Amino acid sequence: MINFHGTPTLETDRLILRRLVIEDAQSFFTNWMSDERVTDNLIKGAHNSILESVERVTNIVNEYVDQEFCYWGIELKATGDLIGAIDFYHFDLTTENCEVGFTLGYEWWNQGYGTEALKAVMEFGFRHMNIHKIAAAHNTDNPASGKIMQKVGMKQEGLIRHMIRNAKNQYKDCAVYGIFQEEYLV
Repeated sequence: MINFHGTPTLETDRLILRRLVIEDAQSFFTNWMSDERVTDNLIKGAHNSILESVERVTNIVNEYVDQEFCYWGIELKATGDLIGAIDFYHFDLTTENCEVGFTLGYEWWNQGYGTEALKAVMEFGFRHMNIHKIAAAHNTDNPASGKIMQKVGMKQEGLIRHMIRNAKNQYKDCAVYGIFQEEYLV
């Protein structure tokens, strides 16, 4: 059985993974949601105004009352900058599986932050939530996300053609990855 704990604060060497607050909307918008280099990999696309980010962050903050909601802002310890987000979603209570998704602002790509954040939430998910399997997918034209998944021990399980359609109405093939609790905890 999955043991839900909501979204507790998690710390790594360089990061604090924490709940978002309304005041994060500007960073949410500026640091990644208004940047098409980042949002091209997301289904919903870039935010065109700060108001879209205020609405999205408000919705996230309101979801924290649900213990099954697991959505962390990724904050740099050294500067306090909010540089991205990571979340568990699509919980299947029958199989005790879920998916994980993550987004980092372009300025912070290729610095190990994605790997550090993913490792922290997987550790929490497997050790404290008792999740059986964590899965993730990335657009095949974004191989850097796949490298992050591989670095934390996830294995590619397949390729799904036209798995998503992005905000530009483009179909994207996605590589699907997964890791079991017993594989991770070895």
